[in-house]
Amino acid sequence: MIERFAALHPDLNIETTVIDREAYKTQIRNFLTANAPDVATWYAANRMRPYVEAGLFEDVSDLWAEPEIAENLASTKGAMTIDGKQWGVPYTYYQWGVYYREDIFAELGLEEPSTWEEELANCQKIVDSGRACYTIGTKFLWTAGGWFDYLNMRTNGFDFHMALAGGEVSWEDERVRATFDNWRTLIDMGGFIANHQTYSWQEALPFMVQGEAAAYLMGNFAVAPLREAGLTDDQLGFYQFPAINPDVALAEDAPTDTFHIPANASNKEAAREFLRFVVSAEQQTIINGPDNLGQLPVNAKSEVADDEFLNEGFAMLSSNSPGGVAQFWDRDAPAEMAKVSMEGFQEFMVNPDNLDRILARLERARERIYR
Repeated sequence: MIERFAALHPDLNIETTVIDREAYKTQIRNFLTANAPDVATWYAANRMRPYVEAGLFEDVSDLWAEPEIAENLASTKGAMTIDGKQWGVPYTYYQWGVYYREDIFAELGLEEPSTWEEELANCQKIVDSGRACYTIGTKFLWTAGGWFDYLNMRTNGFDFHMALAGGEVSWEDERVRATFDNWRTLIDMGGFIANHQTYSWQEALPFMVQGEAAAYLMGNFAVAPLREAGLTDDQLGFYQFPAINPDVALAEDAPTDTFHIPANASNKEAAREFLRFVVSAEQQTIINGPDNLGQLPVNAKSEVADDEFLNEGFAMLSSNSPGGVAQFWDRDAPAEMAKVSMEGFQEFMVNPDNLDRILARLERARERIYR
């Protein structure tokens, strides 16, 4: 992609530095402060907040005012916005949603649910057939974070969810309790596999492959190992997490990777031109293609790789998701709050009677962490 940009701008001398992902995470603050490049990669939402608040990322709201960007990248504008301004551009994301066994649904006479009532009715029939509705592995806590994201966004909406992630809402608020009440309905009816706290997300896959669970709330990266384990596309389906509160728009989890211009960059106009190039429909089609990232372009006019699930995800995120795009709980909430809350989510899934104690603990953590 950089070579294609360079060919269009032969007057520019472009140097590229590639750093291992984990090392990059520890080095970014230092190089943004000391010897900033003209363009840097990072992540959307709260993961960019520390660098925005430290004055290390450039305000690029002017790019988002351009019709080409404003119209075609609208789904992620919220994720790129802090304090009413935009601080970078997205170049790739991928959907979350419910992957399910179409053959099990057919056997039980079930349709893809669009409402919570339909979801619960389906789940009851699945449980009655001797299966769990959902597989999950919460040994590494983030998978429970995905469930919290969807249940809270469907119960209370995207803006409330972001306010909670930002420390603006008490964990003992009745609206938060309503989210856990909906979660408990699934737990109490036996909706999840047993002993999930002992499995990683990969170790939870065989329950779905072997038909002991009918579905998995997961990111699109789960499709490849499900196929490798022997499930065919005739057996595998995908649906958007159903509506719970009809008064809130459907928001989605779609972790987004981004480009930014450091505030200390030397060549900001050239950097802006590169950001325009990155988000163009053509370039997003290429870099997200099956031979490259194999993910979803953010530009609504891009073309998507010929894959059933990528196409469904692209349609969902580009047109059917007016409620906002969240980045996932451990990206949207500060790291310390994400850790303690996801510990609480896992505990709740194992011992839902502990909810009052869990919420009191999370509220104490909120008061300490955000202060």
